Amino acid sequence: MDHLSCSQMNLYLQCPLKYKFLYIDGLPKPFKPSGLAFGGSIHAALAWLHKQRMNGNNVSRERLLRIFDADWYAQKLDTEIRYKNGEANTRLTVMAKEMLSLYFNQPYKKPVGAEVPFVLPLVNLSTGERLDINLEGFIDLIEKGDIITEFKTSAQAMNLRDIENHLQLTAYSYAYQMLYQRPPRLLKLIDFVKTKRPKIVTLETDADKLDYQRFFYLAKQILTAIRARVFFPRPSFMCKGCEYAETCKAWRGN
Repeated sequence: MDHLSCSQMNLYLQCPLKYKFLYIDGLPKPFKPSGLAFGGSIHAALAWLHKQRMNGNNVSRERLLRIFDADWYAQKLDTEIRYKNGEANTRLTVMAKEMLSLYFNQPYKKPVGAEVPFVLPLVNLSTGERLDINLEGFIDLIEKGDIITEFKTSAQAMNLRDIENHLQLTAYSYAYQMLYQRPPRLLKLIDFVKTKRPKIVTLETDADKLDYQRFFYLAKQILTAIRARVFFPRPSFMCKGCEYAETCKAWRGN
C-alpha cells in the first residue's frame, strides 16, 4: 500500500471486504454499474469544459455534449454496463445531456484549476503527528476567490446535513490548505440529481482545523485496520448492485 485516497477510505467505510477484493486481491470487476459509468462520463465532460474555460476558450454546448458522447461510448467498450431497473442507455444519455446543458447555461466564475492533482503528507495540523503514507487525489474544480467545487451524480438530492462531514470536501480543503498555505474561502458540492426531470442542486459549506483533525484520525484508524487485515462484509442496500456480490457470498473468512 503506497498511498491513501478518499476513494479508498470511502470504500473501506462502505464495505471492508469489498475494499479487500478490489485493492488487496485485485479482483477484476465482472461489470460496471451504470451509475458509476454515468458519473464518470459527466465528470469527464465537466473537466474538459473547465479546462477550456480556464484557458479562455469559448466552447459551444454542442461540443460539450459531443465530449460526453465520446466518453460514454468509451465507458461501454471495455466492460459490460449493468443497468438498474427502469434505466437504459438512451434514457441515461438524454438525462446526461439535459444536466450538462443546465450546467453549461449557468453563470460561472473563471476556473483557476480543474482536476488538480495532489500528493501530500497526512499531517495532524494541530499536533504535528504525521502518518507514514501520502494522501493522493484530484480536486474537481478550483474557482477564482479560493472556492473549491466537487461534482456528484445521485438518485436523490443531497442536503446540508449530508455535506457537513463530507469526506471528500474535507480532503479537498485540507489539500488546498497544504498546497497554497491558506484555507479555501468556500466549499461547494454541485449535485446532478437523476430525477424524472433532472436538476442541479448546489450546497455550500466550509471546513476548519477540527474537521482536518477528524479527517486525520479517521485516515489513521482506517490505515491501521487495513494493515491489520481487518476485512469483513458490511451488508447494506448497496449489496444489490455490487460487482462482487457473488464473490462475497462465497467468502468464508479467508
